[in-house]
Amino acid sequence: MSQPPKESRFTCACFELTEVLVSAVLAIAILFSFALRFAGVLGHSMLPTLHHHDRLAVTAHMSTPRRGAIVIISPRANDYREPLVKRIVAIAGDEVDLRDGRVWINGQATDEPYLPASIETSPAPGLSDLEFPVVVPENEVFVLGDNRGGSTDSRHGAVGFVRTDDILGRVLFRMWPSPRAGF
Repeated sequence: MSQPPKESRFTCACFELTEVLVSAVLAIAILFSFALRFAGVLGHSMLPTLHHHDRLAVTAHMSTPRRGAIVIISPRANDYREPLVKRIVAIAGDEVDLRDGRVWINGQATDEPYLPASIETSPAPGLSDLEFPVVVPENEVFVLGDNRGGSTDSRHGAVGFVRTDDILGRVLFRMWPSPRAGF
């Protein structure tokens, strides 16, 4: 049996390499289009949980909003025209009240273990037309930053209630900086 010429082995190897590379590029494109995105944190509104310039891996969509989830909100959902990173504290139909330095959902004080005990939550007087308690409208959520004293969130007229279709995705984990990387 004769050996195939060196050119045909080289050509086959080139076609195989091209096939692998095209498949990898398509797989990555599909992954980033439908499953995973990356985002950065700008500002200090999510301290102490997330820090300025943290890099995040985010789901490409969020089917059902959940209380406690950290989400990326579309720029069209706020007056600042930039994506915001916030935590969902109430979903459609929930009654939200901010009193005694705490968040109350449906008459129950919320447990927020991600916040230091010293952090208090209060309405944003003069910055919103909301009078608490409020009920979250259908297909909307109420979001807060973890840095309650330094966050522009649903308490402020510039953000207000956030439509669920303005949620770009849920934060899965922090990728960077590496010492704080994790879920």
